[in-house]
Amino acid sequence: MADHRGAGVKSDKPTLGTLLRSLRTRNDWTLKEMSERSGIPVSTLSKVEHDRLTLTYDKLLQLSQRLNIRMSELFAEEDPQEAAAVTGRRSIGSQDRAIRVKTNNYDYFYLCTELRRKRMIPLVTRIRAKSVKEFGELVRHPGEEFVYVIEGRMVVHTEYYDPIVIEAGESIYLDSSMGHAYVVGEGCEEALTIGVCSAAEGDLMDSLMSLHGEEPGGIHEV
Repeated sequence: MADHRGAGVKSDKPTLGTLLRSLRTRNDWTLKEMSERSGIPVSTLSKVEHDRLTLTYDKLLQLSQRLNIRMSELFAEEDPQEAAAVTGRRSIGSQDRAIRVKTNNYDYFYLCTELRRKRMIPLVTRIRAKSVKEFGELVRHPGEEFVYVIEGRMVVHTEYYDPIVIEAGESIYLDSSMGHAYVVGEGCEEALTIGVCSAAEGDLMDSLMSLHGEEPGGIHEV
């Protein structure tokens, strides 16, 4: 009896041939042009694209280097659960070891700064601006953020919603790419908050730091 196990079952992951064909199509290259750029014969590329041949690691590396693409682009994406790795990273944050950035509107205390390329940026903020006029232009940056008021009260201004008062013990979660500003609520001199900014990009800290130079007063102290 013939063994038909697995017959007709296709993987959901794209093959190397599919990925190469997609790369060539995106760049509007013929097989000959791709061969000239990569140094791999036309006949070999054709067989790979039709899934009749695969490439050795050194040939994949050659493709990557000559076509100026990442090696990861030549492989199907792994299942996120399979790809997840335990990095073992950790950091103990304290305000005396934080990076302090002082502007006219806020005092920022960036925590756990020894960890680079974080996807979450924890910070303590002391808000001083009393009005949107004093604050200046609304700020925007990639990702999302969560802010919890520890002391005082703050008023959150955004470009799509009416201003809202957030009291001590309350919090707000918002899309950071939406223009926003935090100012001190009525009856308070300052408001103290703790928050987390997050983004898929690994250079979020650089994006946030670049904003401080654009705020009224710029960066006074780091």
